[in-house]
Amino acid sequence: MARKPDSNRIEAIGHYVDLHPGSKPIDIARGLGLEPSSVTRLLPALQEQGILLSEDRKGRLWPFGQQ
Repeated sequence: MARKPDSNRIEAIGHYVDLHPGSKPIDIARGLGLEPSSVTRLLPALQEQGILLSEDRKGRLWPFGQQ
């Protein structure tokens, strides 16, 4: 059975992108003290919780509609 994603981490990732638009997952991981794979793995859970991000061609994440 899969573990339920940590809602605190999900919110922290969304907040980080709000404060640092255009961040790559590696930047988010460093900023939050997480493993890069954890950030990548949690990205779909953000959408499930209504935190919408868009990704540009260079892999940078932006709050939806703010590119």
